[in-house]
Amino acid sequence: MAVPRSDVLVLFGVTGDLAHKMIFPALYAMAKRGVLTAPVIGVALPAWSLERLHKRVTDSIERSGGVDNKRALKHLLSLLTYVSGDYENPDTFRAIGKALGPAQHPAYYLAIPPVLFGTVIKSLGTAGLAKNARVIVEKPFGRDLASARALNRIAHSVFPEDSIFRIDHFLGKEAIMNILYFRFANSFLEPIWNRNYVASVQITLAETFGVGKRGKFYETAGCLRDVIQNHLFQIVALLAMEPPATKGFGAVHTEQANVFQSMRPLTPDDLVRGQYEGYRQETDVARNSDVETFAAIRLFIDSWRWEGVPWYLRSGKYLPVTETEVLVELKPPPQKLFADSVSADGPGNYLRFRISPRSDIALAARVKLAGNSFVGVQKELRLLEQRLGEETPYERLLGDAMIGDGALFAREDAVEAAWATVDPILKKHHRVRPYKRHTWGPRAADLLIAPDGHWHNPGRKVTKE
Repeated sequence: MAVPRSDVLVLFGVTGDLAHKMIFPALYAMAKRGVLTAPVIGVALPAWSLERLHKRVTDSIERSGGVDNKRALKHLLSLLTYVSGDYENPDTFRAIGKALGPAQHPAYYLAIPPVLFGTVIKSLGTAGLAKNARVIVEKPFGRDLASARALNRIAHSVFPEDSIFRIDHFLGKEAIMNILYFRFANSFLEPIWNRNYVASVQITLAETFGVGKRGKFYETAGCLRDVIQNHLFQIVALLAMEPPATKGFGAVHTEQANVFQSMRPLTPDDLVRGQYEGYRQETDVARNSDVETFAAIRLFIDSWRWEGVPWYLRSGKYLPVTETEVLVELKPPPQKLFADSVSADGPGNYLRFRISPRSDIALAARVKLAGNSFVGVQKELRLLEQRLGEETPYERLLGDAMIGDGALFAREDAVEAAWATVDPILKKHHRVRPYKRHTWGPRAADLLIAPDGHWHNPGRKVTKE
């Protein structure tokens, strides 16, 4: 039985930064491709006119790359209506119901502060607006295990699980999707993709900038909640999951959830927390703040495939580059036949997934240099480069949610299992360590990984002479 396409999109938080930076450009891209046909109802507190909303949308698109299709922009603006009101006022939801008109399958996008998720979802149910509807919830879905469970209970009291779309824009990236494809579309990888051949896995999400105007949010979240528990854990799940029994997304979600459930709960000694110098002078940041702007963790997955293999994840603000990369290092040959085949100054053979800003996959292997001596160098064979014209993550995820395709969204059990892994260290942890801006975080992060080697820093070419 075909799943009905959503016939209207209701965007809560339409005047906010997320809508301006991400959602409006995505809607414009959908309009250019001819796939945006449903009305869009914006909802927010300010008493804006429709003309002001149109100016906000146009400004967003101009800032994100410019208006290169006036007809598509005109079409997008023609679809917009606006409802002003307080999310805690029942009159707001009566006005939304009126604005829905004849629509039978609305999609509600909650681009609002997480503290309001439960309020809006319950109000949709009370107002009778949830029938045959979908709800799209921005991250973070909870701030710990208890709050995630509470939010799931509220969501399930109004919507069935297959109508709840927990959005993580990382899952919409082409490079992330390609990890899943590359793993299971190539037979050569499976024999070595396990504890017998993989020495360790590193995942780095680095940013050269600070918290900027997000100090108030960061004080409530920190790097562990903001990036590692969701974005980086999702990458881990795709790398570590078992082959799904079928090609349906339900089977993929089951295997991803199994990975989260197999993660060993973290302890304070598995975590290094850092804070860049000057963070406490940022706007809306406490002068004695202990919030981390850098986090590195050592993770183990207690499964048959990955038992004993360490996974090292790190992310931070004010690091030397803005890049996201995965490095899967393989174990050295069982016999050191050539003197230079194993070295301590860099990784051995590895598979590298660069996710951003450019997307590619590379395999590093040693080749002999010309001459009589058996001396070589490690070279990379690049397998894929980013292509022009790719859908942006929000464009892809919005389109999928509107048609009811949940493949790239997080499931309830996976969300809760991921929180269960980090829950023990959310409150019980070591204090933050300061680090200088544009360095790779505190020295303690190097000591964390030292038993298994060194961090591979994205942005530099890795060779071993």
